[in-house]
Amino acid sequence: MKTIYLIIFIIVIATSGCVEKHETANLSIVQEPDIRENDTAVIVAIAPVVSQKESYVYYEDMIQYISGKLGGPVRIVQRRTYQEINDLVQNNEIDFAFVSSGPYVEGNSRFGMRLLVAPEVNGKTTYNSYIIVPRNSSYTNLLDLRGRRFAFSDPLSNSGKLYPAYRLFLINETPESFFGKDEKGRYNYFYTYSHDNSIIAVAEQLADGAAVDSLTYDYMKNTKPEIISKTRIIEVSPPFGNPPVVVPKDINPFLEKKLKDILLNMDKDEEGRKILSRIMIDRFVSINDNAYDTVRGMREEIK
Repeated sequence: MKTIYLIIFIIVIATSGCVEKHETANLSIVQEPDIRENDTAVIVAIAPVVSQKESYVYYEDMIQYISGKLGGPVRIVQRRTYQEINDLVQNNEIDFAFVSSGPYVEGNSRFGMRLLVAPEVNGKTTYNSYIIVPRNSSYTNLLDLRGRRFAFSDPLSNSGKLYPAYRLFLINETPESFFGKDEKGRYNYFYTYSHDNSIIAVAEQLADGAAVDSLTYDYMKNTKPEIISKTRIIEVSPPFGNPPVVVPKDINPFLEKKLKDILLNMDKDEEGRKILSRIMIDRFVSINDNAYDTVRGMREEIK
C-alpha cells in the first residue's frame, strides 16, 4: 500500500517542479466538453475536497438519492481545481455544487454564488483547519516548519491554504518567504489538489507538514485509519462555516426550492439517514452567509 501512495505522489510532486507555477499533474478523471449541449439532466459539480475517485465513492449514493427524489437523472461533473468548479457555477453550466468555504466566499464576492444548504456534522455547522505533521517528527507548531516542505490543498481552499497563509501573514511572512526554496530553486511548498492527498503526503513523509480540512481528516480516521495513524495534529484553527452546497445566481427558482427541500428532508426518511450516516453527516440545514465572515475577513486582510 505504501508503494502505491509513493508512486502517486512521486508523479504529483515531480510534475510540480516548475519554480514559479506550483502546479501538479492533472488528476482529472472527468473533463466533459460542452456540458449543457443537448443535456436535460440536472448537473451537479463536486469540488475536489477529496480526490476525484474518492469523491465519487463519497457522493454517489447521495446523488442517486437526489435523482430519485427529482424523478430524473442527475449527472456528476468533476474538475481538478476549486477555480474550475467556480467557473462552472459562474457560467451557469451546472445546477448546484458541493464546494468548500473558501471557494464559496470567492464566488459569492465575484459573481453572486448563492448558498443552498450546509451539512451539520456531530451537531455542528463548523469545521477547522488542522496543521498536521508526520507522527514521528518533532514539530510542535506551524513555526517549526520554517524552510520545510509543506503541502497546501488548493489555492482557493480556506483550511488548506488561506488559514495557514493568514497565520504567516500575522508574523509578516508569506509562504514564499517562510518555506523558502530547495537547492534547485523550487519553492518548498506544493499543491496536492485534495485534502486526502495532502494527508497521504504527510503520512508518507513526502511533506513535512500540511494544512487540511478537519472534516476530511476525521472522516479518514474511520475509513483509512492506517494513514491517519502516521500523522498527528499540531495546530487547530478557529471554527469556520462548513463547506456548503451552492447554486448559481440565476438558477431556476423551482429547481432551487426542490433541491433545498430534498436536502433539508434527507434525514427524515430511512434511506436518506443511512446515506448520511455512511458519510458522517447528521443532516443538511439552512445556513446564513455570515457563517463565512471569518473566512471573508482573512481573505480581505491578506490581499
